[in-house]
Amino acid sequence: MERLLENLLYSARWILAPIYLGLSLALFALAVKFFQEVIHLIPNLFAIAEADLILVVLSLVDMALVGGLLVMVMISGYENFVSQLNIDEGKEKLSWLGKMDSGSLKMKVAASIVAISSIHLLKVFMNAQNIPNDKMMWYVIIHMTFVVSAFGMGILDKLAKVNGDSKLDKL
Repeated sequence: MERLLENLLYSARWILAPIYLGLSLALFALAVKFFQEVIHLIPNLFAIAEADLILVVLSLVDMALVGGLLVMVMISGYENFVSQLNIDEGKEKLSWLGKMDSGSLKMKVAASIVAISSIHLLKVFMNAQNIPNDKMMWYVIIHMTFVVSAFGMGILDKLAKVNGDSKLDKL
């Protein structure tokens, strides 16, 4: 009975596969929005103010970072929690494929969130004259929360590696 339950639990990891596939659909939706922004920008390129152009470019960079985050979570999450990817010999292979465990994935996700938050905060600062001070303060507080969280995760990860404590890595 115990063996059956263990096999059932182990097989349940495949429930994650459609979730990772769903993330690829989210990546497609993000790509559509990206090119929608580019198409809206092109006819207005010579009429748009420099500050507005910078805001649009920052939005595009923001979408690219989110897209990279989605790819990272999709592929390494699938490989860590569902099944190893078998890429044919001779086909292009991402350098980090097979090397990113759940701990390093968490660190990369945290770093990506900080980068995305930084770009969003920069967009807010570029439009500061239209944003009330109390809202601006909350944007900074939220960003700093992401920064401190990522920094704390990095310290915990480093402590786990120094102490060889695999329990911290599994957090």
